[in-house]
Amino acid sequence: MIHIDQKEYIALLEQLLNVTSPSGNTESIIQLLEKYLQEANISTYRNNKGGLIATIPGKTTDKQRMLTAHVDTLGAMVKEVKSNGRLRLDLIGGFTYNSIEGENCIIETTSGKTYTGTILLHQTSVHVYKDARTAERNQANMEVRIDEIVKTKEDVKNLGISVGDFVSFYPRVEITPSGFIKSRHLDDKASAAILLLLMKTIKESNVELPYTTNFLFSNNEEIGYGGNSNIPVETVEYLAVDMGAMGDGQSTDEYTVSICVKDSSGPYHYALRKHLVQLADKHEVPYQLDIYPYYGSDASAAIRSGHDIKHALIGPGIDSSHAYERTHFTSIEATGKLIYHYLLSQLV
Repeated sequence: MIHIDQKEYIALLEQLLNVTSPSGNTESIIQLLEKYLQEANISTYRNNKGGLIATIPGKTTDKQRMLTAHVDTLGAMVKEVKSNGRLRLDLIGGFTYNSIEGENCIIETTSGKTYTGTILLHQTSVHVYKDARTAERNQANMEVRIDEIVKTKEDVKNLGISVGDFVSFYPRVEITPSGFIKSRHLDDKASAAILLLLMKTIKESNVELPYTTNFLFSNNEEIGYGGNSNIPVETVEYLAVDMGAMGDGQSTDEYTVSICVKDSSGPYHYALRKHLVQLADKHEVPYQLDIYPYYGSDASAAIRSGHDIKHALIGPGIDSSHAYERTHFTSIEATGKLIYHYLLSQLV
């Protein structure tokens, strides 16, 4: 049995989290993945969308599996350079403005130069604005305060900042002695790190998989179409490794692997879901079954695009999804263990 080494996992995850990769601007993170997998002697290629596909050959090639995790994150673009020298944003991905209020950020210009700033409510000061507490956190009221001497629109433009420049949020990675992992963008870099480490360990240990397995690291999942293409025709099963979302009425927690039974796209493949549950029971992997009403995955995108596959979705439980997220290493462990046993199992 292959185990996920906590120290190695945390080092890899921190590396991934500290590379900015909002949807639409993922070149740096894909380069990092390419280097990691090439050093592990795992062959890769890119699709035209910029995602990365890696393959581990198995005993059988006429029937194959595909697993996915996405490395694109939430982010923003400059919508407007305001007359006061601040920036108005347009969001990339489904999240709320209040979840980024007070967050430090990085503005990357078209030339590749970067500047730092902070995302604030325009009416932030309670000493000046009567509605500081009640003003709606929306596009009209939120702005970026750039860490440069800028007082006018022209000052900002002279820095090279313009409409369409990408804005990334500080991840603020923190690992606690009690095993918690706190950061932005654990969705889905926590799962990407699991797949990378499992692939490397399988390769080093000379474990032979029963089926050739392709691993897609998609780069457009947060905007809905990351994993909907480049699926080999031999693919029978498609497993998205994403996150389990926590909240009122949910069974997902931070200490188990979440097995999704249904999301906004409808039920996941029943037989494949039951197979994952049976594997978890057999190998004593702690898990929770759950339904996510406002969720979609690479697997559901693949189904919507017309692929004839059995699809499933699992992942570590993540608290405060699409905000400042948190999980526990026991959830990472459980997810890695279930994936490993799934990779060695027979097709449904």
